[in-house]
Amino acid sequence: MNHMPHVLVVAGSDSSGGAGIVRDIETLAAFGVKASVAITAVTIQTHHGVEHVDAVAPDRVAQQMRAALTANPIAAIKIGMLAASTTIVAVARVLVDHPEIPVVLDPVLVSTSGRALLSPDATDALRDLFGSCTLITPNLPELSALAGSIPTTSTDSVSNQAQTLLRAGAQAVLVKGGHGDGAQSTDILFRTGHADQSFDAPRLAAAMRGTGCMLASAIAARLAFGDTLFTAIAGAKAFVHAKLRET
Repeated sequence: MNHMPHVLVVAGSDSSGGAGIVRDIETLAAFGVKASVAITAVTIQTHHGVEHVDAVAPDRVAQQMRAALTANPIAAIKIGMLAASTTIVAVARVLVDHPEIPVVLDPVLVSTSGRALLSPDATDALRDLFGSCTLITPNLPELSALAGSIPTTSTDSVSNQAQTLLRAGAQAVLVKGGHGDGAQSTDILFRTGHADQSFDAPRLAAAMRGTGCMLASAIAARLAFGDTLFTAIAGAKAFVHAKLRET
């Protein structure tokens, strides 16, 4: 077991199993990767909505992370729901001690049903976390919220918003196109000093909760095996697309 790559997932639970830690572990298992966890929040939710959220004490989140990093050969870290600014600060303090580990941040702001999953005062703290992350994977609404702009599907506006995140310290930003329109669902990778890179797949009518968790975890799994960022994203997008086709 200890010879297999491990991914540390820092995220919230979902009692329905549709998203969060459950979806992350399911995805990592599909790639043959072992999962370690640091739970940031316990949620009570169904497939129709979030009924209640209890944030885990920030110190306990950090202690879970450090225990996992001590116990297992962590080859990548995936971060999802962080809930509060104090938790973000605690997570950042742990990441500073492990700059060699690639980190994928899925900036969870609201649930699919519209329930806020990050406190309103935590956006600035989340931006401060960008510099410790290898990749940030916002969808279009999350991108505009983090950039402090209005939602858009315009290619130029999306590029400008992604550049805002890069200037805020992000090393790479993968803007997910699932909330866009057109026959193709296009994700775009933005990196300072690199040409933009697109990842296309036919847009499907299928709907599934937790696809953001799935994509970020799949990328982390591929990075844990030593893939380049481009290859990891391409493989992860193909995996999610195949899962959507099965629904």
